[in-house]
Amino acid sequence: MKILMLSWEFPPRVVGGIAPHVHDLSLSLQEQGQEVSVLTIGTPESAEEQDWEGINVYRVKPSNPHPPDFISWVLQFNLNLVEKAIQLTQDGVEFDLIHAHDWLVAYAGKLLKHALKKPLVATIHATEWGRNNGLHNDLQRYISDVEWWLAYEAWRVICCSRYMFAELQNIFQLPKDKLRIIPNGVYPEIFRSVPKKYAALRDQYAAPDEKIIFYVGRLVIEKGLDLLLEAAPRILAADQKVKFVIAGKGPYAEHLHAKARQLGIYDKCYFTGFIDDQTRNALFRAASVAVFPSLYEPFGIVALEAMAAGTPVVVTDTGGLGEVVQHGKNGLKAMANDPTSLADNIIWMLSYPEQARAMSEQASRDVETEYNWEKIAGETIRVYREVEQEYQRSPWRWAPTGRPERFEQPKLAEAPVYSRYTSVEVEATSV
Repeated sequence: MKILMLSWEFPPRVVGGIAPHVHDLSLSLQEQGQEVSVLTIGTPESAEEQDWEGINVYRVKPSNPHPPDFISWVLQFNLNLVEKAIQLTQDGVEFDLIHAHDWLVAYAGKLLKHALKKPLVATIHATEWGRNNGLHNDLQRYISDVEWWLAYEAWRVICCSRYMFAELQNIFQLPKDKLRIIPNGVYPEIFRSVPKKYAALRDQYAAPDEKIIFYVGRLVIEKGLDLLLEAAPRILAADQKVKFVIAGKGPYAEHLHAKARQLGIYDKCYFTGFIDDQTRNALFRAASVAVFPSLYEPFGIVALEAMAAGTPVVVTDTGGLGEVVQHGKNGLKAMANDPTSLADNIIWMLSYPEQARAMSEQASRDVETEYNWEKIAGETIRVYREVEQEYQRSPWRWAPTGRPERFEQPKLAEAPVYSRYTSVEVEATSV
C-alpha cells in the first residue's frame, strides 16, 4: 500500500515523542513492503524533499514565518501540507491511505480525505483533556474539539494502550469497533551502543562515587517532576551519594529550578537542558535508576527506551506506564502523585543493585518480544488492510467530492502560563 503520513514533527525536527514514533513506524512499514511518504514541517537545515532510508519525506515552509499566534500557525501549516499533497498527486504520486498523527494535522487530514477520496486513519497519542486533567480555558477546549473532530473523521483510530482506549471512549464517545490498540516500540540496539567518546561522559554529570537518578523528557507539568523533587530530600536522607540528572527542556524549566532551590537540593540536581541521543544513551548506561514520575502518560516511550538500554526503572502507576512496567518483575511502580511512595521505590532500587539488575534484564527481554517495531508495523498493516477492504465496499468511495468547508480561526483567551505549547515557537520552523 501507498501510505501518506501526516505529522507536525519528524527528524531533524523533534519536539516530543511523535517524531521518533512516526520515523520508526515509517521505517518498519517500508521494511515490510509498504511505500511510505511523510509530509511534515521543514527546518532551516532540512531538505524540502528527501529519500530518508527509503521513506519519501516532503517538508513544507510556512507562507508567513511570523504568524500572530499559535493557532494561526497551526492553520497555516495545515494549508501548506494540503497544498503540497495536492501538488504531489497532480505530479503523479498516488496514495491509498492517509495516516494523521494527533490534532495538529487534523485539518490537513480531513481536507485530504475528502479532496482525494482516500480513507483516513488517525493515531491519537494523547488528549488535551488528559494532559490538563480537564479543560480549563478556550485554547484547551478548542484543541479537544479538534481532537474529537479528527477521531470522528477517521476510519480507524489507533491508540497506544488500554488506558488510552478507555480515555478515548469516555471523552469522545468512540465506539469500540473504531478503536485499535497498538503499543509504541523501540529499536533496542540503538540504546545499547555507546561510542567510546561518550563513555567518559559520566564524570561531567556526577562525582565518581555518586549514584545517578536520571530523568529525560519534556519539562512539562504532566511529567510529574515536582514529585521527583519533593521525593529528593527523603532519598538524600537515605543516601547522600546521589545526583539527580534531569535532561530536557520545556515551559516548566524555570519553575523546576526555583523549586529545587526552595527545597535546598539544587546542588544535588543537574539540569542539562537538551541532550543528543548519544549523550542520553550514555546517561542511561551510567544511571543507577531511571525515573518517570508522570501524572499523565498515555504510554511512556522514554521508559521503554530506558528498559531497552538495560537501566532499572521506577515509574508512577498511571496510564500506559502501569501497563508496560510489572511491579517487581521488570521495574518498580510507585503510587501516582505520591512523593513518599516514589522516594521509597527509588531508595529500594538503589539499595538492592542485584535485584535491580535482574529486573532490568527482564525489562530488556520484554522490550525485544513485546515492543519491537516488526511486530508493531505488522499490526498497523492489519489495520490498514481492514480499512482498505471496507473502503473498497463503501459507497463513500464513489460519492462526489464536496467543496471543502471554510475554517475560521476562533477567538481564544490567552493560554495558561504552563501550556504544553508555550515553548513551541510559532516561527517554529524559521524557514
